[in-house]
Amino acid sequence: MCAALIGGMDRLKRDYIEAAREGGVTLKCFTGKERGIATKIGESDLVIVFTNKVSHEAKREAAKAAKSRNIPMRMLHSCGVSSLRDCLRAG
Repeated sequence: MCAALIGGMDRLKRDYIEAAREGGVTLKCFTGKERGIATKIGESDLVIVFTNKVSHEAKREAAKAAKSRNIPMRMLHSCGVSSLRDCLRAG
């Protein structure tokens, strides 16, 4: 499974990737400041957005890309590693 994470804290990027790897998930991390997030999401199986650490524009772009490709999307207010783990466990 491959998931795309939009938002979060830069200093936790390594922890996000490691937590996903422990759960058998390949994770692509984007801070939300990058341009062209829609193309970078690619063919991910899941899009996760940490809403408290991402711009409204990045959130809209990710939602539009996920909807157009029929990719499930989860929006979480918390941006902690444990929140990511819980989200990945849920599916």
